[in-house]
Amino acid sequence: PASLHIPRLDRPRPLVAKGSIAIAGDQAGIYPAQSPGGWRIIARTPASLFNPASPEPCLLRPGDRVRFHPIALDEFHARADTP
Repeated sequence: PASLHIPRLDRPRPLVAKGSIAIAGDQAGIYPAQSPGGWRIIARTPASLFNPASPEPCLLRPGDRVRFHPIALDEFHARADTP
């Protein structure tokens, strides 16, 4: 929705946590790894989006639809593969 169209940060953060869900402009994305970033963080997922050691290294494929739902913090930590 137009109400979620938010510009990127003027100064990117030096470090954004892996799994951070962010919006910028009219796009949304998930940071697959810890990295710098200038998008607005709105949530975080415990799902690992990229695992090069896996036979299917990418969790999502082009055209996939993603739906987020809230979980309790203890469930987040139970599902996360990293602290």
